[in-house]
Amino acid sequence: MPDRSDKPRLSFVLVVHREQAWIEQCASSLLGQTGADVELIAIDDAAPGHAPGLLDELAEADARVRVEHLAARVGLGPARNIGLGVARGDYVWFVNATDSLPRGALALVAGALGGDADVLVVHHEQTDALGQRSKGARRGVLERVAGRPLGSLAESPGLAAFAPHAWNKVFRREFLTGLGVAFAAGEHGELSVTWPALLAAERIAALPEVAYERRRPPNVAAEGSAFDVFDRYDDAFAFAESHDGPRALMPAAMLRHELALLGRVPRGRRREFFARMADGLRRHRRPDDPMPEGARERAAASGSWPRFRAVERAHALRQRLARRRGRIAQRVRRAALRRHYRRELRRPVDENLAVFAAYWYRGYTCNPRAIYERARELVPSMRGVWVVKPEGVDSLPAGVEHVLPGTREYYEVMARARYFVNNVNFPNDIVKRSGTTHVMTHHGTPLKKMGLDLADAAPTGGARNDFAALMRRCARWDFSVSQNAFSTLVWERVYPTRYESLEVGYPRNDVLARAGDDDARRIRAELGIDPERRVVLYAPTHREYQRDNVSPLDIGAVADGLGPGYTIMARLHYFYGSDPELRALHDAGRILDVASHPSVEELCIASDALVTDYSSLMFDYGVLDRPIVIHAPDWDVYEAMRGTYFDLLEEPPGPVASTAAEVVDAFRSGTAWDDGSRAARAAFRARFCSLDDGHAAERVVRRVWFGEQQPAVAQPPAVVG
Repeated sequence: MPDRSDKPRLSFVLVVHREQAWIEQCASSLLGQTGADVELIAIDDAAPGHAPGLLDELAEADARVRVEHLAARVGLGPARNIGLGVARGDYVWFVNATDSLPRGALALVAGALGGDADVLVVHHEQTDALGQRSKGARRGVLERVAGRPLGSLAESPGLAAFAPHAWNKVFRREFLTGLGVAFAAGEHGELSVTWPALLAAERIAALPEVAYERRRPPNVAAEGSAFDVFDRYDDAFAFAESHDGPRALMPAAMLRHELALLGRVPRGRRREFFARMADGLRRHRRPDDPMPEGARERAAASGSWPRFRAVERAHALRQRLARRRGRIAQRVRRAALRRHYRRELRRPVDENLAVFAAYWYRGYTCNPRAIYERARELVPSMRGVWVVKPEGVDSLPAGVEHVLPGTREYYEVMARARYFVNNVNFPNDIVKRSGTTHVMTHHGTPLKKMGLDLADAAPTGGARNDFAALMRRCARWDFSVSQNAFSTLVWERVYPTRYESLEVGYPRNDVLARAGDDDARRIRAELGIDPERRVVLYAPTHREYQRDNVSPLDIGAVADGLGPGYTIMARLHYFYGSDPELRALHDAGRILDVASHPSVEELCIASDALVTDYSSLMFDYGVLDRPIVIHAPDWDVYEAMRGTYFDLLEEPPGPVASTAAEVVDAFRSGTAWDDGSRAARAAFRARFCSLDDGHAAERVVRRVWFGEQQPAVAQPPAVVG
């Protein structure tokens, strides 16, 4: 933790009045970033309630926090001026108390600043009062700017659209204080600072990745009026008149901003607001200044309220008609596809056609892939077709036939295929035809509760699941592939429909059972990993009860603790893909972010050990008989919220850790490789991995395509809790 005598790289300025419920979350997101060289200047704007005490507690706990208590409320703008006067950082960021920074944001910001940017404009995500998220607009503008050398607003005029707010900008402090501007009182007080800063900046940077999470809860403190915007634009134009800069960009940007505000003005005062808007445009616009080309903007620029209202009504009518036409066209298209599907269902089943899919049509992977590849060898007459979404097409090797979901070709193969292989259920509208065979492969041994057991799990079951529809989908199954006896007992109880359990091991694990040292060396070379290093794969699970994807393990601290002799490969759950913090650590050379790697099996082969929390990957990794460290800081919460079938902490496959330091110690001390860990892993493998001998896919193909009964493989049954 830096001493206050050290000058921080970045100062956050946070003004608090009625945002007490958000203080802890906001401050934690600012101060908890990996490697954050920051200070937090918190201005207590005569806040009522618990806010002053909460701020003082933050300052007592963290020397990087400084609190200024104001005896009387001055408002957001003047309070920000006070914070700027106290700040010592090279850069300053004016954040709102209800907002937060996502994990890894500061690393991204540090990289984008490059050392000498005057202003950095960041991309953001917005969350409404109901928790619905949406990305900020004009990300493409930020991408284009980020791809160029640092320059002025004149060189990147699209950035004018970002002028209205301070929270989406990081300012070089000396540059900002040298402008001689100040935040004004009332609503939109930041315009007196943000516009001058953009106009005067010679080096503007942009960050197209999300680095700010914006919220506007209805109970946030309000001040001023929407009408304040007119005085603030007068301030901005006054600065522009006395300084060099691309002033000509301002009138069009002002008009767009004020038009966006017009709809939030009480209906009875909109004509008055429009008149003020027209007056400001008339006073500030020069004849050669560019203006927006839209009909709405042209009508507003005319200053005629009747003309503007006529355009607004015509626009609203067109929107209603367009939405209606879109709904009609969508219904017509769906009806046509349903008719096409029904016609195809009357055609004979194609005995050679097999449909394969995985993870809701994400790509070419998992158990279906292993079965497909073995079936191509054993059943030369098979025509295998994969269903893959457009974004997953690149995962298909050359020569693999595919269709896109929702197309005519999709419904043709779904209507006529003899075999269906998937690791999740096909959609509700798919018909199970007589004489067809559906193989459910699943995609993991279940530690967490599944199927009908979710009716008693909170908050993941009950109200959020249509169990009748689930059972109708499961009724299509002819076979259910199981990795072990434990899984068989779970599947047959939680998916109680008529099917044959194929307790044969997991086909996707065949490659693990057959892997040798040459495979590991080849994959490591492809990943660019030093062959002398120990490689640890980190793969956490998804927590359905958490809104945010927040990794419970500080992987940067683990990488630092293990040191240069180790390489950490980090792979989040497939629901998320990559993560800004992991990418920042990757770019800094501290870890290897492998979220986009097409094969988790290859990553397992390339690694020397696995660190996970509750991911089913542990059951697959056990096939390799390599160390597994369980990071379980929230086991009690996970067990209560998601429900589990056994106590992982009582029957782990290796050491159990609750902190990053304990994860590091498991490796540095040798515990992960000692006799106790080997014994735990042996018991785990005997229970869950004894069938994974490299031939599971062949056993499935021979039973499903050739009707061969597989000999029973002895393994002790597992008691399911």
